[in-house]
Amino acid sequence: MPFRISTLVPNSAKMSYSVDGETTEFTFGKQFITGPSHYSQRSEVTAPLVFVGYGMEAPEFGLDDYAGLDVEGKIVVMLTGRPADLPSEEGAHLANIKGDIAREKGAVGIITLHTPEREKVRKFETSVYYTKTPRMTWIGPNGLPQGEEQQLMGSAYVNIDAAKAMFEGAEKPLEDIFKQIEEDPNASPKGFALNGSVSLAKESNHEETTSPNVAAVLPGTDPKLKDEYVVYTAHADHIGVVKDLSSDDTINNGLMDNASGVSVMLETARMFVDSGLDNKRSIMFLAVTAEEKGLLGADYFANNPTVPLNSIVANVNLDMPVLLYDFADVIAFGASHSTLGDTVSKAAAKFNIEQSPDPMPEQAIFTRSDHYTLVKKGIPAVFLMTGFTSRTEGEDGGEVWGKFFAENYHRPSDDLHNLEVNYESATRFTDINYEIGKEIANDPQRPHWLKDSYFGKQFKD
Repeated sequence: MPFRISTLVPNSAKMSYSVDGETTEFTFGKQFITGPSHYSQRSEVTAPLVFVGYGMEAPEFGLDDYAGLDVEGKIVVMLTGRPADLPSEEGAHLANIKGDIAREKGAVGIITLHTPEREKVRKFETSVYYTKTPRMTWIGPNGLPQGEEQQLMGSAYVNIDAAKAMFEGAEKPLEDIFKQIEEDPNASPKGFALNGSVSLAKESNHEETTSPNVAAVLPGTDPKLKDEYVVYTAHADHIGVVKDLSSDDTINNGLMDNASGVSVMLETARMFVDSGLDNKRSIMFLAVTAEEKGLLGADYFANNPTVPLNSIVANVNLDMPVLLYDFADVIAFGASHSTLGDTVSKAAAKFNIEQSPDPMPEQAIFTRSDHYTLVKKGIPAVFLMTGFTSRTEGEDGGEVWGKFFAENYHRPSDDLHNLEVNYESATRFTDINYEIGKEIANDPQRPHWLKDSYFGKQFKD
């Protein structure tokens, strides 16, 4: 697959605000930041401003931040984050598509406002560090980034002081908007046109590269169902070499993230082949690339599939199973959205394992791994992780899981030299995933979305 790596040319990013014949220049790294463009090496835009609240549109949650606003050919100004009362998974999805909505409305740029509430969680200065990090996207068969025509010509993330300047003389002071969301975290401030215009400009360097997804298919045997597919996914990439001089070990090998997931998928494939059973549906085993760069390998497959999308009945995703303790339960992200939840419970019960509810819904993990790209194409998906209880007396599974995440996740210590794999648990986890796939492959009925699932309502055919 072709990819483009883009970096921001140093000292090239410019932002200025003009009103009533006066122009204010903002300083990159102190008052605003931006990332490189995947579309052009030189990009610039000047346009009027419209404040659009959080920039969300979701009638089912009473959100219509663009109501009564004309943003055609304008730069939209939006708050970072989302109303607090949105369900975590749905809210995370809606936050992910803010840019898509702005493009659909005809906006030519986006300015996102840092807020006092966000400052408590992540300081503006922390975000500045990441402006030097290369960004990556896939290139479609038409030669365009993600196969899409460019519409947004500029973007910026603005700190609080710079943001206040753009609201001087506006219908509502920015301080009042910040006070509104502080006093009522569920509020969605109403939008309005702002005075003046903003100019954004930057230069970007582009580098082309390639990286493969690797797929294997075990053909089904049923004359009708063999043209339908169960797809297992596991990402085969990690984050590479860390720039940390405090340790002699700078290589992130990714034992749990995601050598464990790939290993489970390969072993699952071996089990299907060695079982000698004839499965009605075909089964695809797909090792995807560039998950750590934004689910890019999976997204490329979802948009350029090797089999018809409507022939894929379900996705079973394998990402970072923490196989370090004697787990007694599993957590299935996505279980509440489709009939795959029952499939998981049935498969786990065969090994005296229970399915537990998501213990950290605020993390919205259902929108943060490769299966999400297929969910957006209307395909039911499930993503298992080891639960927080243990079958071994005195062992706290949640504590082991939490310690891994705190001390080893995305670090060189996620490695066989530092971690001891519980291979009995790894076998059990693989057995469960095998049973899930076998059930889907041989059930006369394909999995379906539950009628009250937000994702089902949004994406099913």
